[in-house]
Amino acid sequence: MRNAIAAWALLFAGVALGADLRVGVGRAAVTPDTQPVWLAGYAARTTPATGMIHHVWAKALVFEETPGNRVALITADVLGLTREITAVVSQRLNARYGIERSRVFFNSSHTHSGPVIWPNLSVCCGFTQTGLLHVVAQNRRLTDNLVAAVDMAMTNLAPARLSAGRGAAGFAINRRKRDVAPVDHTVPVLRIAAPDGTVRAVLFNYACHNTTLTGGNLLLNGDYAGFAMLELEAAYPGATALYVQGCGADQNPDPRGTEAHARKYGKELADAVKAVLAGEMKPVGGPVRTGFAETRLAFPPFDVEVYRAELLGKDKFRQRRAQLMLEVYNSGNPVRSIPYPVQALRFGAGPALLFLSGEVVVDYALRAKRDYPGENLIVAGYCNEVQCYIPSLRVLKEGGYEADDSMIYYGQPGPFTEAVEETVFSAVHAAMKQAGASR
Repeated sequence: MRNAIAAWALLFAGVALGADLRVGVGRAAVTPDTQPVWLAGYAARTTPATGMIHHVWAKALVFEETPGNRVALITADVLGLTREITAVVSQRLNARYGIERSRVFFNSSHTHSGPVIWPNLSVCCGFTQTGLLHVVAQNRRLTDNLVAAVDMAMTNLAPARLSAGRGAAGFAINRRKRDVAPVDHTVPVLRIAAPDGTVRAVLFNYACHNTTLTGGNLLLNGDYAGFAMLELEAAYPGATALYVQGCGADQNPDPRGTEAHARKYGKELADAVKAVLAGEMKPVGGPVRTGFAETRLAFPPFDVEVYRAELLGKDKFRQRRAQLMLEVYNSGNPVRSIPYPVQALRFGAGPALLFLSGEVVVDYALRAKRDYPGENLIVAGYCNEVQCYIPSLRVLKEGGYEADDSMIYYGQPGPFTEAVEETVFSAVHAAMKQAGASR
């Protein structure tokens, strides 16, 4: 009898906590519908895709307390979105549904087997003018499809029961110093269910590059995250699975290289999520609070001689970067810093989701969890625009690809100043404070 009473009490608590929230779920395929399709992420690729393993998607959740208090969360199976795309999508959502920019959250899975998003990593591409126009037209359709995913979610807003839990998956390694550098193997999960308990959507997070398939792969797909979502949607018919990429900039799946590896890690991650869903989860409710802060990340003083030398060198990627840098220098606007938005989304007493732009190394997630020990914190990288790698001070001092060389391919001047980590966290603390989080 006591067990029955406890079960009913838990069910009532879940309904009560979720009673103030309505949730909509949407999706739209973002697989380009015209040929050729160039895949993003590897500079060594010189030919377009030859086929597809599975579709890539934009997916959306809309959380509504009242028609005047809505939040849209959009995920996309692409390498990274741009400031232009997120601005246009946000403007349309504000005009249609009154969802302000600060309440629209974007995350890219960072699959290296998805379509090119121009001008993200444009230094890698070297398109002809005709090829560039074709890619830009595909990106315009991507923008439309991101909006379409939210449009669909708005049509099925309904009372929802939310619950949270976390598991673990162990296939990510730190690619910089495999045995000694930090990792984050946690798998946070947010379940969105109908009042009768039917699963409508599952949001899950993991910190690892979607680079199981390497540069030789020419088949469009979402890498391990895509396979994980397919596994979950097969296990929960009618539900939508949304993957939110974590701070995985220095994390790789290991071993890697084949479709079989990608399928294996997708199943491992999906199994971790299913184990959480099958266990005891904590009910989640309102109020829904958000925070938005934008800062600027600074580069050292601009040295024109560096780019004059690169332009005359033999490395075509450095040449392209140098051309970009000298063009803006000669216009009187050398690149001295870049904008860096940070967002926070907090449900009641938790969980709180922290959204960091760019390719963020794992140190940021681990520090954020230390800074907010009382919060059930989910930390995402690759949010909003993915403009370059965001190294911690530790990684910056160590140097290497994430700190310096990657900036060539992203068309950035070079490494950031040593203020980068503290500058990011000043914005983190501002956004989290707005969302009601306490340190």
